[in-house]
Amino acid sequence: MNRIELIAPCHFGLEAVLKREILDLGYEISSVEDGRVTFQGDAEAVCRANIFLRTAERVLLKVGSFQAVSFEELFEKTKALPWEAYIPKDGKFWVTKASSVKSRLFSPSDIQSVMKKAMVRRLQEHYHMEWFPEDGPEYPVRVFLMKDQVTVGIDTSGASLHKRGYREVSGKAPITETLAAALIMLTPWRGDRILVDPFCGSGTFPIEAAMMAANIAPGMNRSFTAEKWTNLIPKKLWYDTVDEASDLIREPEETDIQGYDADEDVIRIARRNAAEAGVEHMIHFQRRDVRDLSHPKKYGFIITNPPYGERLEDKKDLPELYRAFGESFRRLETWSAYMITSYEDAERYFGRKADKNRKIYNGMLKTYFYQFQGPKPPRKTGR
Repeated sequence: MNRIELIAPCHFGLEAVLKREILDLGYEISSVEDGRVTFQGDAEAVCRANIFLRTAERVLLKVGSFQAVSFEELFEKTKALPWEAYIPKDGKFWVTKASSVKSRLFSPSDIQSVMKKAMVRRLQEHYHMEWFPEDGPEYPVRVFLMKDQVTVGIDTSGASLHKRGYREVSGKAPITETLAAALIMLTPWRGDRILVDPFCGSGTFPIEAAMMAANIAPGMNRSFTAEKWTNLIPKKLWYDTVDEASDLIREPEETDIQGYDADEDVIRIARRNAAEAGVEHMIHFQRRDVRDLSHPKKYGFIITNPPYGERLEDKKDLPELYRAFGESFRRLETWSAYMITSYEDAERYFGRKADKNRKIYNGMLKTYFYQFQGPKPPRKTGR
């Protein structure tokens, strides 16, 4: 593959974070839309994006885009795409997901069926075959329709990129790894600063922070669908990218990352997950109620996902919980706090209006990322 376009979907509201990550990898941005960033790359970019991006949900190889307002038009324009450039004669191919927003074609199952037939027809004509065994590598196709504009991509990732491989066991209602990483990136926290999550659950915020502090690439310990696409991506590129990621790992001299939860069983899960991620030595997990939140040092960060009444707590318990959280935070006079929640009365019971507030969609759930900023620490003076 020479120059190609890749599409990286992400959480709505976090496109700017993902854009910065892609630019830092050295790739050129083509477009930024709601929930996805498109960029220019090559075969190596498929490997590097999957292994290095912390905030992307997956990486799609863009096959094409076109406008379609009827199923006949969808069929013909899908058939016109160069599928043979990507899918070999033994490839297994199907439309794994279709989503439609404000478009005349809106039935996912019908869109999937019509596009599969069009792909088959195109490949039949190219390979001069009537029937395909589909017993080779997988090429799952994803399609987005937005205002009748159809965007088609082949999924290079397989399982969503939030599945880093370390969280086999989760606590209740966990935050995804990609969302946790993006939220940390929205704060001024760096690896040499203090970070505490007083509602750590299965440990996602502390683990993602520790991986950032040690510069551990999030996709180092998992596999990807495109690893088997030897017709497009030489195996050596995957090995070289893992070697690059290994060379970039740096053990920080000192970290102060802590995770607390009132549930001892959940803390055990968090410790196990941290061990799987290889960062258990960098995090202190402890059973502790939010009322007992304290720290002897100044200028720390709280980054957390407190309960907000979705499956976890009855709404009636939330005012006291957020009130206790706010009282504990006020004792940490120089600290900053960042919390994501869908609880509408969070600021009221926390006892302070947020300095900044960012709307973020966690799946279909509208949440708010409240930012309570403390003073900046004094500049370190050199000798």
